[in-house]
Amino acid sequence: MTTENGQIKVENGVVTDEDVVTPWIVTSTNDSGIDYDKLIKRFGSSKIDDELLARFEKITGRKPHHFLRRGIFFSHRDMHTILNLYEQGKPFYLYTGRGPSSDAMHLGHLIPFMFCKWLQDVFDVPLVIQLTDDEKAIWKNIKIEDAIKLAYANARDIIACGFNPDKTFIFSNLEHIGKNPAFYQNMIRIQRCVTFNQVKGIFGFGDSDPIGKIAFPPTQAAPAVASSFPFIFRDAKVHCLIPCAIDQDPYFRMTRDVAPRLSFPKPALLHSTFFPALQGSKTKMSASDSNTAIFLTDTAKQIKNKINKHAFSGGQATVEEHRQLGGNCEIDISYQWLRFFLEDDERLEEIRKGYTSGEILTGELKKGLIEILQRLVAAHQEAKCKVTDDVIKRFMIPRDLGFVSKTK
Repeated sequence: MTTENGQIKVENGVVTDEDVVTPWIVTSTNDSGIDYDKLIKRFGSSKIDDELLARFEKITGRKPHHFLRRGIFFSHRDMHTILNLYEQGKPFYLYTGRGPSSDAMHLGHLIPFMFCKWLQDVFDVPLVIQLTDDEKAIWKNIKIEDAIKLAYANARDIIACGFNPDKTFIFSNLEHIGKNPAFYQNMIRIQRCVTFNQVKGIFGFGDSDPIGKIAFPPTQAAPAVASSFPFIFRDAKVHCLIPCAIDQDPYFRMTRDVAPRLSFPKPALLHSTFFPALQGSKTKMSASDSNTAIFLTDTAKQIKNKINKHAFSGGQATVEEHRQLGGNCEIDISYQWLRFFLEDDERLEEIRKGYTSGEILTGELKKGLIEILQRLVAAHQEAKCKVTDDVIKRFMIPRDLGFVSKTK
């Protein structure tokens, strides 16, 4: 897309004829996917480098998660501030979210929650999880009642990741905000700080968009302000750390501009890469196309069939050519998915070398991935079966998460 004078048009800091990255659209013209180094420059964030990882390990005494070691979480804003707080014994909290557009989550949706679970265990801090059923009711034209049902269905999947119920609050926007005046008041405070032109510039809204879309960004910003949860933090001005995919960054660039004007610290962020679709890295996995994704409801047979049939291969056309030339791990989806779900660094490197040299065939690579995913999804399904309605209720009741009692 270009302007009238032929210049390349830039939206959200991204040149749109190269990589398109917005909270709703992610596409690339490159077979290996989004150029994340360019994205860091355009968004103005900082690369997660070896120095940060070494400091993380020194301060926490824990080896960085393989998502960090492999650059799956690749970018940050103010993570050093969070490590300073932890080193000084000062509080902060985690915030992430999920837009419930379907009753079945897929593997890509698991990434921020798997990482948040690990961060919660490492730092021993409260976590708030926002279910933006209001957003999906607006964008997807879903009935309010159905959007709430989807939120509860997704909450069951999220809880199955193993979060600590004493330190985790999950909430549906459509149900919770009306019962929490402090949250709504912060939404209004944020709305007053952001002009219509700013929202259009950040998110690309047009004149024909529903006003609900224009008003929504402050709703996603509000949980990054601690006073939105007086039952957790009372009046404390607590720092917030937000792990999320990089496409959500526009919301929090806006939040970081507004927070100081409300006398609250800017939220810190950890950005992840996108979990690629089965068909290749040019786009992210989609809940609306079952053939691009492995869902958490899929059977072992469905997982096997989807990987074998749809996973884009970086191998050669024939066995003979593959043995001679080897495969391309940069575009091979089975290898890219193993980077997310195979925790053993040495084994992953063996696979990379073997596939690149032609020693390992595409079918063998897919077979290894299938076995890992079948175990992961089966374990998740077993954990989900134990998440009763009472368990969900326990996570979604507004309550102290140990912060007030700890700080008394």
